[in-house]
Amino acid sequence: MDEKNRIETLNDIKIFTGNSNRALVERVCDYLSIPLGNATVGRFPDGEIDVKVDEDVRGADIFIIQPTCPPVNDSLAELLILIDCFKRASSARITAVLPYYGYARKDRKDEGRVPITAKLVANLITKAGADRLLTMDLHAAQIQGFFDIPVDHLLAFPVISDYFRENDLSDFVVVSPDVGGIKIARLYSNHLHMRLAVVDKRRMGPEEIEVGFVIGDVEGRNAIIIDDLIATGGSICQAARVLKEKGAKDIYVAATHPVLCGVAVEKLKEAPIKKIAVTDTIPLSKDAKGLGSRIKVLTVSNLLGEAIKRIHTNTSISSMFTEQ
Repeated sequence: MDEKNRIETLNDIKIFTGNSNRALVERVCDYLSIPLGNATVGRFPDGEIDVKVDEDVRGADIFIIQPTCPPVNDSLAELLILIDCFKRASSARITAVLPYYGYARKDRKDEGRVPITAKLVANLITKAGADRLLTMDLHAAQIQGFFDIPVDHLLAFPVISDYFRENDLSDFVVVSPDVGGIKIARLYSNHLHMRLAVVDKRRMGPEEIEVGFVIGDVEGRNAIIIDDLIATGGSICQAARVLKEKGAKDIYVAATHPVLCGVAVEKLKEAPIKKIAVTDTIPLSKDAKGLGSRIKVLTVSNLLGEAIKRIHTNTSISSMFTEQ
């Protein structure tokens, strides 16, 4: 029996995780009505990661759900060691599930003497022994091409769109905070039947943004700024201020990954933003919880769970989005 047919005849899925976002993984397991795999991911006294799988996984279809979120290096190392562990335990197939793919912002050499960390992480995951990757809202879609194994790239827009559908969207406009985000913003505008606008942005440095003008009509309309992640919050907050200057009414923000590092929370508190919708690909930090009712966390557990089920049964992933 070849490998493909062997996978199709497996009786169950086994899901494991490290320490980066256990709450999300438990929700995925609830959706699939299966128990979370039994594994210990701890530390040796010197800080090295110690992994032990406490159940039989020979011939199993393994899914390791581990976003590489802060602490990024620990999360990544746990993922790589877990993959190696299952490879040596004779699992039939190993899928690395990264709801958030860290080190993705360096996806090309945009100046001299810089690394391409997105490619480096792809190499590490592949060399560790992963057979395929499942991820969500990559910072740059071309990162899929860095892998020589199958990659399934999920989008959080069905979850976020459903949340905004609770409002009357007749006077709303979808806004991309920069030219690079037009494609995903257009997806939302088509899906929600809303107009599209773009904020012209030029990056002057790692944390320095210069905002120019707005392309599109936002005057007298509520605006939803769409982005894949919020890191320092600079782009989002400046875009919100420019939209207000151009006559927009209430400003909403939707982002898949709430990285929220540095002084991001303080910036968001001061910005003219009514509501921030994010997902649980990354656990919300204690500081971010200080935003109170202004931040809404939406779960992508059902989306991930459905994708895992379809990978296990060799059925279409893309149809999850064309059916929307």
